Amino acid sequence: MNLTRYSYVAMLLFCLAGTLPLVRLYRLQVFQRPVRLVAAIIVTAAPFVVWDLWATHAGHWSFDRGQTLGWRVAGLPLEEYGFFVVIPLAAILAYETVRAMRARSADSGRSLEEVP
Repeated sequence: MNLTRYSYVAMLLFCLAGTLPLVRLYRLQVFQRPVRLVAAIIVTAAPFVVWDLWATHAGHWSFDRGQTLGWRVAGLPLEEYGFFVVIPLAAILAYETVRAMRARSADSGRSLEEVP
């Protein structure tokens, strides 16, 4: 079994594994506003998907079939579309975590280093 086919998927799962627990740990409300979340991801992803499609069709870069699952949509691996969902989501979760930590710090009068 060739595990390198799962390299891209593994990287995406690693990003999610590092950020999804923050939702519960810091009681983030990100998923309670799904329309706002989806809009933020679409606004972020759309120009990059277009750019990716153009660049791959123009031959500026490609995706190693040995490191992707092989399913393609408009020439891009399915994982690439996943990238444009996972990475903005991870960034939003990281940002919201920092906001939550700063709010806790301000409420308690402690520095950020002291806030769990």
